[in-house]
Amino acid sequence: MTGTATDIIALPGLDGPVEILMDRWGVAHIRAGSDADLFYAQGFNAARERLWQIDLWRKRGLGLLARDFGPGFIEQDKAARHFLYRGDMAADWAAYAPDARQICEAFTAGINAYVDAALTGRQPMPPEFALMDTQPDYWQPEDVTRIRSHCLTRNLLSEVVRNNAIAAHGARADLLREELRPRVDPVFDPDVPPGSVPMEALEMFKLATAEVSFTPERMAATLEQAHLWRVLSPLGDIMMAAEGDGSNNWVVAGHRTATGRPMMASDPHRAHILPSIRYMVHLKGPNFDVIGGGEPVLPGIAIGHNGHSAFSFTIFKSDQEDMYVYRTDPEDPDRYQYGDGWEGMQRVDETIPVRGAPDQPFTMRFTRHGPVVLDRPGQAYAVRTACGDAGSAPYLASLSVMRAQDYGTYRKALESWGAPTLNHLYADVTGTIAWQTVGLTPIRGNWNGLVPMPGDGRYEWRGRLTLDQMPHARDPACGYLATANENNIPEGWDPEAAAAIGYEWSDASRGERIHAVLEADASHTLEAAGRLQNDVHSMIAERTLAVLGSANLADPAAPAAALLAGWDCEMTADSAQAMFLEYWTNRHLKPALFDIVSTGDGPRGLLAPGSIQSVLDLLERPGDWLEGAEPLALRDQILSDTLAAAWADAQANHGAPGGWRWGALHTLPLPHKLARVAPEAEAWSIPTMELGGNGSTPNNAIYRASDFQTLTGPSIRLLMDVGAWDNSLFVNLPGQSGNPDSPHYGDLAQAWLKGDYRPLAYSDDAVEAATEARLRLVPG
Repeated sequence: MTGTATDIIALPGLDGPVEILMDRWGVAHIRAGSDADLFYAQGFNAARERLWQIDLWRKRGLGLLARDFGPGFIEQDKAARHFLYRGDMAADWAAYAPDARQICEAFTAGINAYVDAALTGRQPMPPEFALMDTQPDYWQPEDVTRIRSHCLTRNLLSEVVRNNAIAAHGARADLLREELRPRVDPVFDPDVPPGSVPMEALEMFKLATAEVSFTPERMAATLEQAHLWRVLSPLGDIMMAAEGDGSNNWVVAGHRTATGRPMMASDPHRAHILPSIRYMVHLKGPNFDVIGGGEPVLPGIAIGHNGHSAFSFTIFKSDQEDMYVYRTDPEDPDRYQYGDGWEGMQRVDETIPVRGAPDQPFTMRFTRHGPVVLDRPGQAYAVRTACGDAGSAPYLASLSVMRAQDYGTYRKALESWGAPTLNHLYADVTGTIAWQTVGLTPIRGNWNGLVPMPGDGRYEWRGRLTLDQMPHARDPACGYLATANENNIPEGWDPEAAAAIGYEWSDASRGERIHAVLEADASHTLEAAGRLQNDVHSMIAERTLAVLGSANLADPAAPAAALLAGWDCEMTADSAQAMFLEYWTNRHLKPALFDIVSTGDGPRGLLAPGSIQSVLDLLERPGDWLEGAEPLALRDQILSDTLAAAWADAQANHGAPGGWRWGALHTLPLPHKLARVAPEAEAWSIPTMELGGNGSTPNNAIYRASDFQTLTGPSIRLLMDVGAWDNSLFVNLPGQSGNPDSPHYGDLAQAWLKGDYRPLAYSDDAVEAATEARLRLVPG
């Protein structure tokens, strides 16, 4: 579109001119004459599109929310500061790329250039700042790497819950809560037996990982009420959100595609927020020509291609977290037992500025393992996480990966990858396809990481797995590689390495469906890849219907069984069967199974939401789970009773079955963060969408059990035709821009909902044809 007008902006800090071409789908194609100018312009553009979002991310991560928003945010600030990286910055920078610091310096200089221009009225200030009467901050390069609280995901929550659930309900009930693959027994130490770790030990961790929320009550909180905001959401919601940090990806070799070229598909799953957690961008300079998705707070891209190699990832669930329990000195609670003596905690004194109130001094304490998150008389509890080690800033090692021009360089770039742990897929124009799991995976040796342990030195990490010890494959005979957060450690893999990786995985049925579809497709196409990304077929439903078909059900269950019989197991938004299956499973079947397998009367909330794979295993093999002489009859009674109860309950709450629709319950609202505290922001929310799918379908849509509202799912969908790059497609929910006045704020929402895609232009000709606006940055 050569006739488009060019806006010119003069900026200090540039060495030469930079061109930003905005295409009609909101993708910025940035062209610069030097690498420094390229990343400077990326930072400037990220702020231009997402300043409110990235400023809030920084303030949340550094513990600066209360300064802008008041006492209701003090506790969250304290929690976040406990999980900042506080180690050797030189070692940290070196882990990502030789020029990582220089890139982050340029990137944050670009952000600051926009902040300065907005503060002086030369560029638009996002309207949220005026609504909240706040201003954006200037960035330091270290802000990009020191903030890590958005990547604390595995498996601290489950450790503490397991300690309590086994005490309250028994080991079988805990397996119904969280399936273990392979099945193992948690290793307890007598000094930290079941039931000995308070659930309060999770409060600071949950708060550090929570999104920023704004409510009238929180904004109006006084200093005396600040403590009320230590817990922002129920444990079950936190567990579901952590489970939702998943994704699908696959790569198909040329001999199994219609074009003879490899094809790669990627749809990373994260919490659905507005604006999207990811941003698509094209960076072209002397040493880069990369396009794809990353987070707007990070330089470079994490998923995409460089004209030679394509790369994508899903979460690989290595265990990177441990809770340690310490015996403290009765005469000095800052000392804890370690080995044969006492070791002192490190005290860090800091001050939290608070809007409308005096600054609040507070003290953090750290053991050799990490931050102390709870004190009890004679005891302390601390967290060790891989994110506290050098090189574990989330996704920042992509600065090396995105430059790889061959398989060997690609693997070399992954050697120091710290976090998060990933299934990394690769494909290039030579036809090579590969899978490499990456991430700091500690070797524990004398325990399996499933429950909290004493911090007295008997249970230490003994190094990390090497890249060769982590599962990997290249050019498999089957012609494809696919991952979906399931246990995909190859059969026969090194047992010690497999044990170090861990035992907690996502529901395997999503991966099983993807593998089944790819196995049956000998001539894969981008269109087929798009259908599979949007696939809502449930293999869990298939197994459930098989169980019901073989069960001896009582007459009151007959209407429910008849509704489900013969169903095609497609979890579409308009499906009555999908609605009833989820309603029955979560409101009636799971609670009944919790009751029957529990050996105690503790709070059932410890077991929620429960593992659907364990539920199906119980239904298919009741003799392994249910006590008594007739486990099959007991199972059938449970099925009959819960089906009948769910049938009556669903009619009472949702009317006659003829009007049931899964999408009527399973919704995705995308409210603006300020919608509850500022009437103007309500208009910036994206209309609620009705979704199909669930946590077990390739089109992933994990929901909150209390009201079926969707929590997580595909943030972007990306399809790449390796070597014919202009054929590649993408969609980003709900749009590329975070500016409510931008035409690209929500323009992709309906395409995402319908399973449609937009072109991802790469070549100069394709970019030029798609350009709808031009921006020229010049020194000055």
